[in-house]
Parts: sequence; C-alpha cells; structure tokens
Amino acid sequence: MAAESGARPVDGTAARAVGRRALLGAGGLAALAGGGALVLAPGGGAPGPPAPAVRPGDGSAVPFHGPHQAGILTPRQSHVRLTALDLLPGADRPRTADLLRAWSAAAGRLSRGRPDPGDAAPAGDPASLTVTFGFGSTLFDRLGLTADRPPALAPLPAFPGDELDPARGGGDLFVQIAADDPLVVVQALRTVRRLARGTAGTRWLMAGFTGGPGSATPRNLMGQPDGTGNPDPADPAQRSRILLSGPGTPAWLVGGSYAVVRRIRMLLDHWEGLPPEHREQAVGRRVADGAPLTGGTEHTPADLDAARPDGVPVIAANAHIRLAAPASNGGATMLRRSWSYFDGLRPDGAPDAGTLFVAWQNDPRSAFVPVQRHLARTDALSRYVVHESSAVFAVPGGAEPGDWVGRALFAP
Repeated sequence: MAAESGARPVDGTAARAVGRRALLGAGGLAALAGGGALVLAPGGGAPGPPAPAVRPGDGSAVPFHGPHQAGILTPRQSHVRLTALDLLPGADRPRTADLLRAWSAAAGRLSRGRPDPGDAAPAGDPASLTVTFGFGSTLFDRLGLTADRPPALAPLPAFPGDELDPARGGGDLFVQIAADDPLVVVQALRTVRRLARGTAGTRWLMAGFTGGPGSATPRNLMGQPDGTGNPDPADPAQRSRILLSGPGTPAWLVGGSYAVVRRIRMLLDHWEGLPPEHREQAVGRRVADGAPLTGGTEHTPADLDAARPDGVPVIAANAHIRLAAPASNGGATMLRRSWSYFDGLRPDGAPDAGTLFVAWQNDPRSAFVPVQRHLARTDALSRYVVHESSAVFAVPGGAEPGDWVGRALFAP
C-alpha cells in the first residue's frame, strides 16, 4: 500500500532520506527522465548524416551498417536489454577482434530479420531491432591499449547519495539490444552471449521497457513523460553534441559517442503517497500532460522567471526542470534513451523498480558530470531515488557493409 503523505515510507532508504530533507530539499538525480529539460553544450564538428527515420512499432528494419551505430539516434524502442561483459583469462586482442567481427555480422543479419546460424528462432519481423556495442575503460588495460584510450573514457566521479553496487557497473564490453518485440530482444541477447563463449562472460544484465509504440512521449514509473526536451538528432548542430568527429577524435571513435548508464531505483511507495501538487512541484511539470507549471503543453519552454503575486517562483528553485535547464548548466547536453524496469519486490516489500538511464553525449566530462554534480546538490527529486549502478562506455563509429564495429581500433 502506498504510504500516506507524511507517513513513514515502506522503503528504509526513503525513510532515512525523508528524515534529512524537506520536500524540495537537496540531493541528486542525473537528468532523470521525469520531464526535465535537456541542456545543450558546445562540442565537435558535424558528424555524418543521421540514420533513416524509423517509426517505432511499424516493424521496420533499422540498418545496422552506417557512419554511426544504430541505437544511438534511433527512436527509442519498447524493450531493451543492457549488458556488460568482461574478457575471460587468455582473451587477447585477436580473440576480442574475432568476437567483435562475429557480433557485427550477427547484428547485421538479425536487424534484417534473418536469424543467426545456430539460432532456434525462425526468420520474422525485425521489430526495429538495434544492437549497439561499446568499450569500457578496463578493456584498454586488459588488452594493452592504454595509449589508445581517450581521456574522456574515465570512471565517473562519486556523487552525493550514490549507493553503487560495483558488481552491477563497469565492464570491458557493453551491448545495448533494443526492439519493439521482447522475443526479438531476447533472441538477439542469446546470440550475443553464445558468440561470446570462451572469450567474454556476462558481468551484469538489465532489462527495461517503455510505453507501447505511438506518438506520445512515454511515461516513466513516476508518471512523468520520459524524454521531453531531448536534442533533435536531425539538427546537425545538436547532433554534433551527441556524436564525435573533428580534430583530436581517434579514427575508431569518429561517428561514435559516449554512453553513460545508471540504474536509478525510484522510491515509488513514498512518491505515490505524496499529494499530486507536491509531486508536480518537485518535477516542475503537471502530471496530467507534462506541461511546465508555467503553462502551455509538454513541449512549451518553461518560464523560469515566472513568479506568483507574492514573488515566489512558479517553478521552485530546486525543481528538477529548473536545475536541468540549459541556463543552469553552462550548456551541457545529453540525448536520453532511457527505459523503466520492474524487478519485483525488495526484502522490505518496496518495489525494486525505476529507470535504466542511458545518456549519449560527445564527452561525459562536459555533459553528464557537471549536470549530475549540479543536481546532486539541490535536486528535489533526489529524496525519491537511489542511484544503484553506474558505467560509462566509448561507443565506436559504425561499420560499412562487410566491415565490423571496432576494426579501426583493433586492426587499424
């Protein structure tokens, strides 16, 4: 049963947080998809053209090959599996290269609805499948590639309120598998794992979902639209703040990006026990339609200067959308492609549920890190969430037909 407003929350973590802070008290949430605005930062030159538009839910095949990997600018699908793998003892550069070559070939077939040899599933609707590969900082140490590790690929700093489980973060290799059919996602995951046998073992695996295909912005488990204010990948200026190119970009990263992955548990029993107006004040948006409290529709820019007759800001000083707004972060930008998760109940009976936050950017040091530091100090939503896992990956550029992802790093 959801806690009443002011009652002791079911979740013990929430109880400790409530004792420390008032409704709009200090804390942190990394640009959580709660309808918060995304901010734009300067960065790199103009990458290649965006992938062809795909309408989620229409069964389209998303091309695997191209100047950048599918699954970054692709419209978010309904289901995802995020996984990280660690290289096994004895897995050297040639074996890792063989794995990436095999993964790329399999992803190219699966994205066209053609099963990989050895798979039990028959050919079928590709369901907008994308398979995206990335490299963790530890991969470069294990394979003697430290000279090729870009400076931006570094562990994220500690943020106030983090309760990270190292076993569910990091990893040598990262794979994001997304589609509009959960069976297609799972079959692709099984192919990835099968091909990795003897070379890499699973470090962690997370499953997520979002609302069904359609034009409306999907909502997260807090009830807020998830993805409002994202940069437009069709705009070359904004796309260049997501994808990498230009002087100083390693050849293997041209057309690529950096992915920050965070598992953010929501303290839903406590959140749902709050009066609706308190929830809206913490976010800065109306629950009914996602519009800012200053009026309009979901996509109307928030008027951060608006005040009530008594001089109190309409959007609170520590409301999430104010703290995540462009003017508040010196222009940091991220493209969010996040999913919800629900993994049952915790031992205390509280939901083990929240957001698998995935943010794409051209440099975490100038995008995710400053935004999260800002939010960690004052974000009103922080008392209702717990950051439980964290990882950052360099995601190489795409591969042309006949080529494979990462070749420029492993076989320049």
